[in-house]
Amino acid sequence: MTKLIKFLRPFALPLLLAVALLYGQAQADLALPDFMADIVNVGIQQNGLDNPVPEVLDEETYHHISLIMNDEDKEEFSSAYTLVTVGEKSYEENKKDYPNLGNSFYVLTGEVNAQLVELPMMMVGGIKQMMGSGEVIEINGQTIPAGTDMFKMLEMMPQAQIDAMVSAQVEAFADLSDTVSSQGAIQLKRGLLEEYGADIEDIQSSYIISVGLIMLGITLLGAIATVAVGFISSRIAAGVGKNMREQLFAKVNNFSNAEFDKFSTASLITRATNDVAQVQNLLVMMIRMVFYAPLLGIGGVIKVLNSNSEMTWIVALAVALLMCLIIVVFVVAVPKFKIIQKLVDRLNLVTRENLSGMLVIRAFNTQEFEENRFEKANYDLMKTNLFVNRVMVAMMPLMMLIMNGTILLVVWVGSHEIASSNMLVGDMMAVMQYSMQIIMAFLFMSMMFILIPRASVSAARINEILETEPTISDRENTQTSTSKKGLIEFKDVSFKYSGAESDMLKNLNFTARPGETTAIIGSTGSGKSTMLNLIPRFYDVTDGQIVIDGVDIRDYKQHDLREMIGYVPQKAVLFSGTFESNIKYSNPELSDEVMEDALTIAQGIDIVDEKEDGYNSSISQGGSNVSGGQKQRLSIARAVAKHPEIFLFDDSFSALDFKTDKALRNALNDKVSESTVLIVAQRISTIKNADQILVLDEGEIVGVGKHHDLLKECKTYQEIAYSQLSEEELV
Repeated sequence: MTKLIKFLRPFALPLLLAVALLYGQAQADLALPDFMADIVNVGIQQNGLDNPVPEVLDEETYHHISLIMNDEDKEEFSSAYTLVTVGEKSYEENKKDYPNLGNSFYVLTGEVNAQLVELPMMMVGGIKQMMGSGEVIEINGQTIPAGTDMFKMLEMMPQAQIDAMVSAQVEAFADLSDTVSSQGAIQLKRGLLEEYGADIEDIQSSYIISVGLIMLGITLLGAIATVAVGFISSRIAAGVGKNMREQLFAKVNNFSNAEFDKFSTASLITRATNDVAQVQNLLVMMIRMVFYAPLLGIGGVIKVLNSNSEMTWIVALAVALLMCLIIVVFVVAVPKFKIIQKLVDRLNLVTRENLSGMLVIRAFNTQEFEENRFEKANYDLMKTNLFVNRVMVAMMPLMMLIMNGTILLVVWVGSHEIASSNMLVGDMMAVMQYSMQIIMAFLFMSMMFILIPRASVSAARINEILETEPTISDRENTQTSTSKKGLIEFKDVSFKYSGAESDMLKNLNFTARPGETTAIIGSTGSGKSTMLNLIPRFYDVTDGQIVIDGVDIRDYKQHDLREMIGYVPQKAVLFSGTFESNIKYSNPELSDEVMEDALTIAQGIDIVDEKEDGYNSSISQGGSNVSGGQKQRLSIARAVAKHPEIFLFDDSFSALDFKTDKALRNALNDKVSESTVLIVAQRISTIKNADQILVLDEGEIVGVGKHHDLLKECKTYQEIAYSQLSEEELV
C-alpha cells in the first residue's frame, strides 16, 4: 500500500488543504459541547450570569463583602470598584439598568479575580439567610439571639478571628468543585440584581441567544469544511484513480506475450477496474476519516480529562472495549479480502469465456454446464462476501451497545456527582457528548481498518503489475539500419516458453529476402506462429539471433523494429470505430487513395461498397458486425496500407475462399514486390507458389525449398500436401 503513495504526490497541496479543513471541522465539533454546557449551566441554571463578580453593588453589600476579606483581598477588591453618586455620568448610565439603586453605589471599573469574591459572597448570602430566619443561631458553640445584626458583630471582631472563620469556611467548601462554588456566589449576585431592579429574563435571553448564534456559526463553518473536504477528497481520489489506470494501461501495453501468459486477461481487467476502484474508494474515506477521527478522538479525550477526572475511567473502558472489538474483526475478516479479489478474478474469467465463446456453447448445447460453472464461481464469491458482511453487521450493534452503555455510565456517575454538588448538569451533558464523539471516532477508525486491508490487497495486485518488468525491453545502446530492405536471417534460433521443459523451436536457420515470399507450413503445434512472433519481438529468442538488415532485432528499438513490419495475426482483430479508422490504424494521416488501394489489394473494396456510409460505416467492438473473411481482408488492408518492409501473415487467409485467396495473393505479389513476405499457412494452395517454403515439424525445419522440390524430397510436406490436394492439383 505504501508503494502507491507516489500517486498522491501531484495532489500534495489539495491534501494539505483537506487536512487543514479537517482540523477546523474537528475543532468546530469539539467546541459545540462546551457551548451547550454553557447554555445549560449559565444560560438556564445561572440566568445568563457567567461570573459571580457584580457589576454594581450598593454601599451596604459592598461593606458586608469587605468585612469577610483579609487586608490584601480588601485592597484588590476596593481598587476594582468606584463609588458613584448622583450627577455623575456613570451614575446615570447604570441607573437605567438598575433603577432600584440608591443615590450612591459602587460600580465595577477594574478587574477582580472571581475567586476573590466567591466565598465572601456565599458567606454574606448565608449570613443574610440566617438573620432572616428569625431563629436562634449557634456558631462554634456560641448562641446568638434571634434578630442580632451579625454584620455589626463582624465589625467588632478582630481581623484574625474573621480570618480564622473564613479559613474554616474554606475547609467546609473544599469538597465542592469550583463550578459549584461559583454558582453559589452567582445566586447571591442574581438576588442582588433583582433587588436593584435588573431585568433578569432579558439578561438570560440575551446570553442564550448570543451563545446559540455562536454555536450556529461554528456549525455552519464545520458544515462548510465538511463539504469542502468531501469535494477535495473526491477530486484527489478520482485523480489518483485516473493516473493509476493510465500507468497500468501503459505498463500492460509494454508487456510481452510472456507477461500476458503470467497474468490472465480477466485478471488484468479486474486490476485496472475493480482493484483501482477499491483504492479510489479507500482514498475518499481515508482523507475524510483517517485524519479526522484521531483529531476528534484525541480532542474528546483531552476535553473529558479537563472537564471531570471522575469520568475518565468510563472513557478508558469504552476505548478498551472498542479496541478489542476492532482487533477481533480485523483478525477474522482481513484474510477473506484477498480471497474475494481472487474470486472476482475467477468470476470475470468465467464470464468473459462464456461471452466470447457463446456460439460454441450453443453449438454444443453446453449451456447448463456453463451455467453450473458460473454458478459455482458466483456462489463462492457470494459466500465469502456474506461472511465478511456478517462480521460487519455484527460489529455495528456491538459498537452501538458500547456507545449506549457508555452513555448510561456517564448518566449514572454524573447523576451522583451532581447530587454530591461536584458537577453541573451541563458539564455532565458535555461529557456525554464528548464520549459519543470519542466512540464515533473509533467507529470511523474501525471502518477504515476494514477498508484498508481490502484496499491493500487491491493495491498489492496493482503494484504487482506496475513493478513487473517486461521480459522484452529496449537495450541501452540501440542501433538503426543504414538500409531498410527487410532482409531477415534466423541464425541458430531456439526458443522455449517460460516454465516449459523443452524447446519449442530448435536451431532454426534460414534467410527471408526482400522481394520474395517465404511460406511456413507444418502440423498443428509445430511452432509456426511462435516462429513468426519472434520477429516483432512478441517473444525473445532463447538462443541464437534474428537479424534484420544486418542488425540483431534486440539491438533495435521496439518501436523502430515494428515500424518495419506489417503484421496480420492469426485471429483477425478489428477495433471499434469505422472502416476508415481501422485501415488507417497505423497512421491516421494516410491519404484516402492509399486506403482505397490497400483495400483493393486485400479484395475488400466490395465490403465498403455494400455499406450505406462507405468508409464511415461503423465497426463494432471486435468486428462483431462483419464476417470472419471480411475481418481477415480488413486486417490485411490495414497491414498493406502501412507499406512496411516486412509482411507477416499468420495464417491470415484461412477464412477466405479459394478464389479470393488467389486474387489477394496475386495482388500482393504485384503491389508489394519489394517487401519481404512471410506467410504461415495450413493450405498448400496458399503457399505453393512461394519463393521459399519452410516445413516445420516439432519445432525443427525439416524441409526448405520450393513446392515441387519439397514434394520430391520432404516426407512431411508430402503428407500435408497429399492430405489436401490430389496429384493433379499439386502439379
